Amino acid sequence: MEDTIVAISTALGVGAISIVRVSGKEAIDIVNKIFKGKDLTTAKTHTINYGKIIEKEKEIDEVLVSIMKAPNTYTGEDIVEINCHGGIATTNKILELVLENGARLARPGEFTERRFLNGKIDLIQAQGIKDLIDATSDEKRALAMNQLSGRVSSMIDDLRQEILEKILANIEVNIDYPEYEDIKKLTNEDILPNLIDIKNKMEKILQESKNGIMIQQGIKTSIVGRPNVGKSSLLNALLEENKAIVTDIEGTTRDIVEGEILVCGVPFHVIDTAGIRKSDQLVEQIGIQKSLELIEQSELVLFVLNNNEPMTEEDKSILKKLEHKNKIIIINKTDLPTKLELNGIPEKECVWISASNHTGIDQLKDKMKELFSLEKIKTEDPTYLTNANSISSLKNAITSIEQAIQGIEQEMPIDMVEIDIKNAWDELGIIIGKTYQDELINQLFSQFCLGK
Repeated sequence: MEDTIVAISTALGVGAISIVRVSGKEAIDIVNKIFKGKDLTTAKTHTINYGKIIEKEKEIDEVLVSIMKAPNTYTGEDIVEINCHGGIATTNKILELVLENGARLARPGEFTERRFLNGKIDLIQAQGIKDLIDATSDEKRALAMNQLSGRVSSMIDDLRQEILEKILANIEVNIDYPEYEDIKKLTNEDILPNLIDIKNKMEKILQESKNGIMIQQGIKTSIVGRPNVGKSSLLNALLEENKAIVTDIEGTTRDIVEGEILVCGVPFHVIDTAGIRKSDQLVEQIGIQKSLELIEQSELVLFVLNNNEPMTEEDKSILKKLEHKNKIIIINKTDLPTKLELNGIPEKECVWISASNHTGIDQLKDKMKELFSLEKIKTEDPTYLTNANSISSLKNAITSIEQAIQGIEQEMPIDMVEIDIKNAWDELGIIIGKTYQDELINQLFSQFCLGK
């Protein structure tokens, strides 16, 4: 982090204002070389300075330059932000001048990466910044703000402290100073209750974090059924737009058509699939195979039946494939005479709709809400882990604690049990960035936009 970086921090295009952000120990000196106005090297921190950006003697733009000196800045380094007139040519020209005078173009997320490496935030807060930028619902925004505020980090840090103070510290004293008689001799039974308590707390966090993943990543949902039962009409009704082609000809949908809806702030990624039937046409066969694969991959399947036709063997075959899936059985075309018999399908699993008339869609959304307990998620305090890497580390920590408990039950020496406990402590440290690998850091910050 010895060099000085620069990037455009606003969306590039026509607008009132663009911001070129510079961070590093030479940030002020570099911008001062192309600034006509007050000497920026003498400017007080956290001030805004009026002037012009120049190339030699030619004026490029009229600007306001913000000076923010370390350490009380976003990155912890000196930061200069050039507020110029919005526009592609002007903004790019100023960026070009800063680069020519000694700065380097920042990588995506490098400003926030420096913020992390300078100890301003931990990894969970860094993820919260990205999630806040990407938030498309109020629920996602609330999740991101909880991460950014440090509440989630404190939850994990408290667990680490509990492991350290109640278990590891006592083990170390007993191992390092066995000759002291006034030290309580630690036995496996002394630490077992604490290990069980910590394991229960971690499992509770893991269980609740499934809600966070659901809000952040959404629920993959596929609409399946045989041809011409109204799958595409259902997708259009859910999306409230004519996205999928609807005809009376069987096999119209041959490729994947998808969209997203929000139910209680949780995104459902809805995919319309090709009608499942026996077919001799190669293109349709490929579409059908994709439909079968999506059934396996989906977290929710909307299985559509035609109210106006008796149940077929193809319907029964599809239903058989859904035995162990989260599913809602949709009886479509209720505006037509009823010829369908449920044949033992529980009515509580069914919703009756007319996709073409847009009736029953609200009831379907209520069923989706009920199936995933979305009302409960909406009203609970959203202090969850939402990142796949964090969830993986938490699972590893739980596994290590379970192995420690198993070691105690098998009467293993306490110093052997300590290895698993330390592993759990380290895994929790990975979540908040107290211990980390360079690959993990690079992977996280590469997902940020340029200039953040």
